[in-house]
Amino acid sequence: MRSRFLLAPLLLLAGCLGDDGLAPVALPPEIRTSTVASNPDNVISAIVGARVSRADSVAVRYGASVAVLDAISAAVRPVGDQAIVPVLGLLPEKTYVLELVAWGGGHVAHGALLSFSTGTLPVDLPAYVAGGPSPSPGYVVFAAGPYGLVIDNTGRVVWYHRFPRGPGLNFQAQPTGHYVARPPPASPSDAAPWVEIDVLGTVTRILTCADGLQPRFHDLLVEPDGSYWVLCDDTRTMDLSELGGSSAAAVTGQVVQHVSATGALLFRWSVFDHLDVADIDAADLVGSSVNWTHANALDLDADGNLIVSFRNLSEVVKIDTRTGGLVWRMGGARNEFAFQGTPTPAFAHQHGVRITGPGSFLLLDNLGDPGGSDAERYVFDEQARTARLVASYRSNPSVVAQLGGTTQELPGGRVLVSFGNGGRVEEYDGDGNVVWRIDRPGYVFRAQRIRSLYHPGVDPTR
Repeated sequence: MRSRFLLAPLLLLAGCLGDDGLAPVALPPEIRTSTVASNPDNVISAIVGARVSRADSVAVRYGASVAVLDAISAAVRPVGDQAIVPVLGLLPEKTYVLELVAWGGGHVAHGALLSFSTGTLPVDLPAYVAGGPSPSPGYVVFAAGPYGLVIDNTGRVVWYHRFPRGPGLNFQAQPTGHYVARPPPASPSDAAPWVEIDVLGTVTRILTCADGLQPRFHDLLVEPDGSYWVLCDDTRTMDLSELGGSSAAAVTGQVVQHVSATGALLFRWSVFDHLDVADIDAADLVGSSVNWTHANALDLDADGNLIVSFRNLSEVVKIDTRTGGLVWRMGGARNEFAFQGTPTPAFAHQHGVRITGPGSFLLLDNLGDPGGSDAERYVFDEQARTARLVASYRSNPSVVAQLGGTTQELPGGRVLVSFGNGGRVEEYDGDGNVVWRIDRPGYVFRAQRIRSLYHPGVDPTR
């Protein structure tokens, strides 16, 4: 019996050996062809196409001359014998030499040298100046006019994509390495889905709400499996006469949906089932239409449950994603927390809520006391129902972000803040010092730092 067990591995080894009894040597990869083309959506990028054999990955080395190929693109895996390699972040109106490189079987192969000249930037592409004593590495993403764009730490535009009707106010990088935007519809009655694009500007998916609801532009979260969390508007006719309003008011609240990669509705939560319209200021109930909750941010807590910000209620809530029940309510008329380190109300008309770890979040507080908006960091204990303000970040001179604005946790305790229509985008270190800013950026609804042009949004801090 023992010899039978020894025979199988010997036969397997024999099958791996050549006729001479030696293990075969892996053949090096082969680059059959390589070509370079311009990207019609982005003149400061190039697209290198290739046919390869026995290659595990390919990338492009490039530079100003054959002797100075000092930059390299991200590597990609071929599909069959085909490979498409983006080359991003080039300078405009400049000629480059490019060389495809392929790896496989412990070997490397080099393709023919290619020449490529970038084009002239669009005349309506915004220009920026930015800087600071010690910015975080990487780039910053935001929407500007008809463009979704990325700038470096000097303010130079290193990537852009023009949307036919603009991206809307919100252009986001997602953890999947794609960008998303919710362009405005051609007319108010039309559907306005989110659009997902890759780094070449190619539309990869259309993301919308189930049940015919209208997606909001304020926030979207795509998960690694391709499913996504989306805020949707739902407008219902309600009798608000007992509250001093119209007997037939058009009340708009939000529905949060989790939609699978194939479009199936996985989870649905509606403010109409869980919140009270009387919780907003009485003055906001007057009129034929009522903007009730105004959800403007969503995020997933460390335990997988959902955090949602309702600006018009000055409230942040946590939702159980299994049962749909409210876990807690923080801020606003139904506040359940005792605040420490700040008077009550602690925040109002907040934007940009982001979970930064278990029992911790950032938000942009528009309470404006005294006279300015602050990005604020809170730690909370949901069992004891306590919340403590541990840090705040304010621009100097101060501004009030009445519209928009976001926060982003960065490595090393840093924070990136967009003050919305206050016209400031600044990065702060852990002590609250400004270490980088954009000069006169205009209205930036959301700003995000990314580490790579090739894989934007992979940073878990979003």
